[in-house]
Amino acid sequence: MPKLKEELAIGFCIVNAENVADGAGVTPRLADRLLRAGADVLTLGNHVWRRREIAQYLESSDRVIRPANLSTRAPGRGLVVAEAADGTPVAVANVQGILFMDTPVSPFEVLETLVDEARSRAKIVVVDFHAEATSEKVAAARLLDGRATAVIGTHTHVQTNDARVQPGGTAAITDAGMTGPHDSVIGVKAELAIQRMRTGMPVRFEPAGGGVRIEGVIVECDAEGRALSCEALRVPVS
Repeated sequence: MPKLKEELAIGFCIVNAENVADGAGVTPRLADRLLRAGADVLTLGNHVWRRREIAQYLESSDRVIRPANLSTRAPGRGLVVAEAADGTPVAVANVQGILFMDTPVSPFEVLETLVDEARSRAKIVVVDFHAEATSEKVAAARLLDGRATAVIGTHTHVQTNDARVQPGGTAAITDAGMTGPHDSVIGVKAELAIQRMRTGMPVRFEPAGGGVRIEGVIVECDAEGRALSCEALRVPVS
């Protein structure tokens, strides 16, 4: 990460960390490791509670957030503001889709209020929209065009070919892709995923190990938070 940030002149780095701990959730130790490696903010998703120890960590962390539309009684927050390398404040918000997912509140019930709050604290606003359905992610990007700097889709582990800057100046991509082993079924050992699909029986998944690459998206914006470019990133590692 430090090498990539230097080579690409990245001033602020957001990592969705919800699959870091053996493919499901994140632990405090791994979250700290990513932050030390150069991530400025970590976002999460539907596996947020897979590691129980993360709950207390989220209560005190000012750089790790979970979807804002989970239970209001859940620990943690769905919005944070952190400084970029040049000191510019950047607001990062995290929401989770409702289609095909067990989400308490529709993201569209909270999204606009969340972004309005973010805009009151920073001109640059990035939304991680963690969802299964492409329709929700595209709709969110259209809804927030001109109001957010970027709406970045996560969750499906498959990078989409629609990185763009919309007419109102909001960058968007339906899914930023997966950093991990691509010689797999979305990160899982292929034979295990296929076994479950063929038999319908429970199978304990294990992370694969081959074809590791970094995927993501690079967004350039101006000081007012208007996106100037949006480009998918794919870097082979092994």
